[in-house]
Amino acid sequence: MALLPLQLAALGAVLGVALAIAALILVSLVAFITATEMPPLHRHEAERFFLNSGGQREALPSIAAAPTKQLSVVVPSYNEEKRLPVMMDEALGYLEERQKQDPTFTYELIVVDDGSEDQTSKVAFKYCQKYGSDKIRVITLVKNRGKGGAVKMGVFSSRGKKILMADADGATKFPDVEKLEKGLDELQPWPDQMAIACGSRAHLQKESIAQRSYFRTLLMYGFHGLVWVLCVRGIRDTQCGFKLLTREAARRTFSSLHVERWSSYVILYCKGEPPNMYRLG
Repeated sequence: MALLPLQLAALGAVLGVALAIAALILVSLVAFITATEMPPLHRHEAERFFLNSGGQREALPSIAAAPTKQLSVVVPSYNEEKRLPVMMDEALGYLEERQKQDPTFTYELIVVDDGSEDQTSKVAFKYCQKYGSDKIRVITLVKNRGKGGAVKMGVFSSRGKKILMADADGATKFPDVEKLEKGLDELQPWPDQMAIACGSRAHLQKESIAQRSYFRTLLMYGFHGLVWVLCVRGIRDTQCGFKLLTREAARRTFSSLHVERWSSYVILYCKGEPPNMYRLG
């Protein structure tokens, strides 16, 4: 009889996972049925501009234009005033040193403030004032869109031949971008100039499980199973925020993005003809 509470707890956890999976399936079906073939990019008038280092407004470029930088780094940020400086210092330290070693290397780092309620934009703008607005740009969204929407806004305002998505929490060591670049190069020749290199934390799964509760571990496996069945089977970690795309792959992929929240990372692999992919980790 002493095991009864544990059995009830396990049953409750299983039912919770089942309900979560059912809800996700329902949301996916509704999104699929109601989605348009090519959703327009809704951009508020204030989101068409950025502030240069002098505090003056300048129009943002379009991904439809020819690239003028080798690398664009897009950093979606929501209430990241505390964690963002650590990530920015590491990323800019690497990028500046790389440019010093190779003067032909050019980059830009775009921080997309996803409607934050803290001082994220002000913190990011300090880096714009320090490094100049040709290298650092801050896009402040009028309202919160979700991570997928924030990345999309940054990608569509980028100037790079290659576009890197990187999280503001610095969960991935920024120099690992070289591994993604190597993986992207190994995919050549790129069909229609499209290729994506995906970072992965799958090799850290055992460590993360040890730190999670039993219920969260069940949710994780349930989500991964759902993604494997309904979406993509070749990418072990679809939610890793460290991805490198060619400009054409970014343009076509994000043009087809219907969902702007966290699950958009899965939707990216479900829409249209997938580009070549390389998995890191």
